[in-house]
Amino acid sequence: MPLPYEFAIGWRYTRAGRATRRNGFISFISAVSMLGIALGVAALIIVLSVMNGFQKEVRDRMLGVLSHIEVLSVTGEALADPGGTMARVREHPRVRAVAPFIAEQGLLARGQDMKGAVIRGIDPAQEPAVTALGADLAAQAFGALQPGRFGMVLGAALARSLGVTTGDAVTLVVPSGQLTPAGVVPRLRQMTVVGLFDSGHYEYDATLALVHLEDAQRLFRVVGPTGIRVRLDDLHAAREVAIELAAQLEPALGPGVLVRDWTRANRTWFAAVQVEKRMLFIILTLIVAVAAFNLVSTLVMTVTDKRADIAILRTLGASPRGVMTIFVVQGAAIGVVGTALGLALGLGVAFHIDTLVPALERLLGVHFLPQDIYLISRMPSDPQAGDIVPIAVISLALAFVATLYPSWRASRLNPAEALRYE
Repeated sequence: MPLPYEFAIGWRYTRAGRATRRNGFISFISAVSMLGIALGVAALIIVLSVMNGFQKEVRDRMLGVLSHIEVLSVTGEALADPGGTMARVREHPRVRAVAPFIAEQGLLARGQDMKGAVIRGIDPAQEPAVTALGADLAAQAFGALQPGRFGMVLGAALARSLGVTTGDAVTLVVPSGQLTPAGVVPRLRQMTVVGLFDSGHYEYDATLALVHLEDAQRLFRVVGPTGIRVRLDDLHAAREVAIELAAQLEPALGPGVLVRDWTRANRTWFAAVQVEKRMLFIILTLIVAVAAFNLVSTLVMTVTDKRADIAILRTLGASPRGVMTIFVVQGAAIGVVGTALGLALGLGVAFHIDTLVPALERLLGVHFLPQDIYLISRMPSDPQAGDIVPIAVISLALAFVATLYPSWRASRLNPAEALRYE
């Protein structure tokens, strides 16, 4: 079935200039507009994919140390009924594992060096089920965490700052002191480093120390765990499950229990990433808009160049709507081809960025993400349909909008005026 004449002529005008020198400049401008749209779309896809990759990488490293949900005592004291609370949490269908813990702060001293640390008391038998870090340490260091021996597993960065390694002794200074005739003095306890861990997240590697749950109870003088760590079957359901657990636990335990999911524990960081991603989307969309509105100049020059053709079409019976459709088709064809090229280029780079960036680093002799400075030493990428589809739709919409005014001007052309000097 033959195409309507509007589509045939519009596509022919899009390719104008290949055989004739007269229309070569118009064809060049069309190619530039097409290339601008393609580069803008590709830049949007690549940047948002890299941002998604960074967010996913940091999130996964955070969740290697953090649990999906934490059930805490609001006062910081031991939970009133930890066994019963754990049993109630396990009843939720989305909960896969639970483990008790104690979280307090302290000072670690080694010679003249002293560092603040988060002291986390854990049960080595249950911890591997709730965090990836616990699963990694189960076969390496947890066997040496025996109650009563006061062993400690340190983050690698914290151990380096103190100058200690496995087998060395450090002094733990507990904030809650003891009353003596000389006044309140801090309590000290010598701890033995029985293992090191490297989670890949500097914040935790430089501040976290793990001890046995029973040792933590003696050190901080609490009668039981101060919280429960929960692992779910889907980390993205954490906020919803946290709300359900809070409603489930409040009738039995009262308002003294706080249920917090991993997104709220790092709310500031995730909010900053979302704002940055949104702003980059807006800025790069303006680049696509500039490229799309280059179509206005392209179509205006085409209309000026094709005045005689338009007049002949009108005298042959073409309607103003038909003339307008011709130039809408021309602009839309440029937008569609440019968007398609941008999608192909952007997705090609985004899916192969792990090989392209190292090759570029070797070629230029530089490192974009030095391992000793940045948290992540490689360029991650995670293209998501939720970003790519809006990019394509916006690009096509901007290209279509840019065709309306020149096409409308072409439809208003008076055939008699156009043919007067022909």
